[in-house]
Amino acid sequence: MLSGRRIVLGVSGGVAAYKSAYLARRLVEAGASVRCVMTEAATEFLGAQTLAAVTGEFPVLGFFDEADVSPHVSLGQWADAMVVAPATAATIAKIACGLSDNALIATALAATGPMVVAPAMHTEMWEKPSTQRNVATLLDDGVVIVGPAEGALAGGDVGPGRMAEPEEIVASLESALVSDLSGWRVLVTAGGTREPIDPVRYIGNRSSGKMGNAIASAAARRGAVVTLVTSAPPPPPTSSIEVVPVETAQEMADAVWERAVAVDVVVMAAAVADFRPAQPSNAKLRRTEGPPQILLEPTPDVLAGVAALPQRPFLVGFAAETGSLEGALRKATSKGVDLLVGNDVSKAGSGFATDTNEVTVYMPSGQAYEWPLLSKAEVADRLWDCILDARN
Repeated sequence: MLSGRRIVLGVSGGVAAYKSAYLARRLVEAGASVRCVMTEAATEFLGAQTLAAVTGEFPVLGFFDEADVSPHVSLGQWADAMVVAPATAATIAKIACGLSDNALIATALAATGPMVVAPAMHTEMWEKPSTQRNVATLLDDGVVIVGPAEGALAGGDVGPGRMAEPEEIVASLESALVSDLSGWRVLVTAGGTREPIDPVRYIGNRSSGKMGNAIASAAARRGAVVTLVTSAPPPPPTSSIEVVPVETAQEMADAVWERAVAVDVVVMAAAVADFRPAQPSNAKLRRTEGPPQILLEPTPDVLAGVAALPQRPFLVGFAAETGSLEGALRKATSKGVDLLVGNDVSKAGSGFATDTNEVTVYMPSGQAYEWPLLSKAEVADRLWDCILDARN
């Protein structure tokens, strides 16, 4: 997707700048022509000569020591897209405000194509209200925000703020340039529902929401306007994802059925409880009162409700199975879906809360396509490719 594309890589001053050299290599390997612009602080973490060796072009470091009289304008006009990685809190603030006091920010202002920004900073800086306001401004301006991830940070800290991996940034850039879902309205469900036993306890499942988040994020990157109905923490904010928080199966059903009539595609990736306590207690149940007798009743079938709509959207179901995917095959042929994604959660790397998944995609005819173990981001993009093919 990047073959022949012209990409400007902006590198600002953070320890994550060492990843920028690998990111530049991945972009070159994907067939892109890459030119770089660095802040003065970035050169304290990564040598300009390193990026020159990787890309074949010496980075732009400032306004006045370049052969070009307007290096930032030339870069902006040359670029099909721009990536800023790492993007420090200061760089994010300057881009959001248009404060062009260095060549990187000036290039960002001059660039007219898609922009992908990969934040990297300490957790406290990322969570600061001012940083979140600046990120919201970038999102409103159409900038794609990738990450940050949670993990080890400089100085031994651990938390959200780690720069996304180069592979994820490349995938986001490819999606930003493709925009093959532009104009689509998409609804995705994610997470596992919680059915209350009492105000403290609930019946639930192990779903983390990662697969649904990946599907929603991939659709947004590819141009769709997304509604994410979820019981789990949502992905990093983006202006093209509306998050609708729910907890129970009934709340999810109400949210989905209300919105499904106005979308083009519904992807039901959530793990919805099949049963709930018929009479949840209004007060906490006490151990001293002995084991409670909990009578269960069925929850609403959210998928079936969408399938029964008179003019229903394109419908994708999910089936988490153990040991065999026969149940997924039956669901594909009986539930009225257009595609069904089945996975064996007892397999290593394919269970709940993992970053990978191994799925089989079923058509209503029973035809099956087995995919190898992939990252959930890759599964999401492949799934949207399948939906595109099926709808066309």
